[in-house]
Amino acid sequence: MGTLRRLRRSVEAFTRELRHSAVMPAPAAAPRIGVALGGGFARGLAHIGVLKVLQEEGIPVDFVAGTSVGSVIGAAYCSGMEPEELARRAGQVRFRDFARWTISRYGFASNVRLANFLRRVVRVATFEELSVPLAVTATDFLSGEAVAFRSGPIIEPVRASCAYPGMFLPVQIGGRLYVDGMLAHTVPAQPLRDMGAQRVLGVHLRAHWCAASGPRHLFEVIGQCFSIAQSRTSGTWRSAADLVIEPEVSGFAYDAFERAPDLIRAGEAAAREALPGIKAWLQTPVSPAVSRPGAGSLNPAQGSISLAGD
Repeated sequence: MGTLRRLRRSVEAFTRELRHSAVMPAPAAAPRIGVALGGGFARGLAHIGVLKVLQEEGIPVDFVAGTSVGSVIGAAYCSGMEPEELARRAGQVRFRDFARWTISRYGFASNVRLANFLRRVVRVATFEELSVPLAVTATDFLSGEAVAFRSGPIIEPVRASCAYPGMFLPVQIGGRLYVDGMLAHTVPAQPLRDMGAQRVLGVHLRAHWCAASGPRHLFEVIGQCFSIAQSRTSGTWRSAADLVIEPEVSGFAYDAFERAPDLIRAGEAAAREALPGIKAWLQTPVSPAVSRPGAGSLNPAQGSISLAGD
């Protein structure tokens, strides 16, 4: 009988341990960080400076999502191109490298040349081959649906994400016409949440498209209208980001590719301003059930951080 009692106690203890293990929360771990790179044409070269600082400071980047120029830089980076090499390439880029003037009722230029440029800077052919998971956003031209490409060939989705309405012709993929991702995701923070990011850093390139004296041509009229609309709907994507940095790019023309070094430095300065907040993420591990504590915003020109709910 004594043996049976001891055996029963052992079984009960083992059962209690199993129950205890089942309800124990998963151990906290460093959060998975996503970086959302917004659109901005030449001003998007500031993204390179942001990525450069994150690499120098040992900040892990687990996911990237890009809109328009952010998708170009994101695709090159996620394929294995180092920020330093991206910076060297940026100094050589000009509008003619990815645009060709055309006569069409759908736009003034085709970005078909962008495909050749992407083949030189993106080191893989498909999303599945990337070393860092990437989402490329575009907008369905007919329905207005926001689309985040995450599988299959990379080049055409990036072309679609960069098809700025009025300037570039829409891009057809799978029988659907797509235009610039900025219409749906000015800064693609939400796609990063969908991918599993627990902390999201958004990079927003806020600037006017024309001088105070007025627009110089049709492209600046279109661009300024987009800028107004995006500023009025920014609450949607900001709510999905934990921290938003805004490099000071207001002094740069939308097509100022020749000022690549200055734009990259603007991105570096913005990222260094944000480092305390980003590093705090690494010092505060999260459990898998925790997604985010709140949204934040950092504008280097103002030097301040605001949190949602303040």
